[in-house]
Amino acid sequence: MSDDNTRDGEPGEQPEPRPTGQQDGGQQGGGLRGAQTFQGLASLRQAMAAARPATPMGPGAVPDTMAAIPEDVQPIRDELRRSYATGKRKNAVARVWIKPGNGKIEVNGRDSPVYFARPVLRMLLNQPFVVTDRLGQFDVWCTVQGGGLSGQAGAVRHGISRALTFYEPGLRPVLKHGGFLTRDSRVVERKKYGKAKARRSFQFSKR
Repeated sequence: MSDDNTRDGEPGEQPEPRPTGQQDGGQQGGGLRGAQTFQGLASLRQAMAAARPATPMGPGAVPDTMAAIPEDVQPIRDELRRSYATGKRKNAVARVWIKPGNGKIEVNGRDSPVYFARPVLRMLLNQPFVVTDRLGQFDVWCTVQGGGLSGQAGAVRHGISRALTFYEPGLRPVLKHGGFLTRDSRVVERKKYGKAKARRSFQFSKR
């Protein structure tokens, strides 16, 4: 067979070299940028490894860079050895009292498994105690009003976290590092006029 009848892609045929023109300039530039990106990521990874502490941190550990609690900070307790704090979440407001006990949590005169039937909500209440390694060491009595069950559980958790810092100021770095002392400012967005809800528009009718 002659060379004219030879089709592209048959075995033994050498592929034609690609032209090196302006079209390859973009790919070459992309390759250089990719290499620079990988070098930048490698240096960033090395810097993070150098800044990371040598000893692994546990779930309740606090970085050494955190500000220490001054020694002159005294616990805030009443005559009944209780610490009081207010917690807020969405539209719910909770008043929380804690004192040493066996881990009983009473909400609006009812036990927490009765008031908060969902296990996820009860887990929220115990998170401050789990982080500070104080699970089962405090009794909680609180009243909460406003909002729904999810917002009320978040308000109680916020109040428990703040009350723990008043009862034992040394726990503040751990709770602050976990974000338990920050009031969650997310609330429902207000309804706008001309809209069905905050952003939902009415159904469009052409005629």
